[in-house]
Amino acid sequence: MADMKLKVFSQEGAEVGQVSLSKDVFAIENVNNQVMFDAVVTYQANLRQATAKTKKRDEVSGGGKKPFRQKGTGRARAGSTRSPIWVGGGTVFGPTGEQNFKLKQNKKEHALALRSAWTLKGKKDLVVIDEFKFGGKTKEVVAMLEALKLGNEKVLLVTSDDTVMQAAGNVANVFIRSVGNIAVYDLLNATKVVINKEDIKLVEEGLK
Repeated sequence: MADMKLKVFSQEGAEVGQVSLSKDVFAIENVNNQVMFDAVVTYQANLRQATAKTKKRDEVSGGGKKPFRQKGTGRARAGSTRSPIWVGGGTVFGPTGEQNFKLKQNKKEHALALRSAWTLKGKKDLVVIDEFKFGGKTKEVVAMLEALKLGNEKVLLVTSDDTVMQAAGNVANVFIRSVGNIAVYDLLNATKVVINKEDIKLVEEGLK
């Protein structure tokens, strides 16, 4: 199977040529849904802060005095208002703030997941730009999206240029990722992926 060809556009939306994409990254034969699912689950699990915490019996305030006498009241005996059965008492088996939800995916599976995700996007949702020419202005990015008819899309902008990151940082429908820090979730979550020709090569080198 030969490498796939994709149109290349200028920032102004004009077609200026074609680029050859590696079939081993952007057109693999067997897209693996399971490893992509595992990659997304791993990514989302590792985003969890795990700071939820409840107070145990020994951490709630009050309860130093027996709430009422042992006998003669007709009520069940009670030694402290810190008891979990009391309103305002401690919590049993609640989160401690030390939970660990971290997951791992081995390198080969993660690479396959990325190639599978890039293949899905490469078919119809990948927009290749000849060259980004931004002066760090947000309006320049907005103008490019309008020219490419992506103004209403959820766009993942992949770049290795800090100036591009600065320019696109405040655009509501644009999510920015550096070439070496793209998650499978990022690719699947976007409706369109915008990248320039030079960064395409970097993606291919990282996944071959």
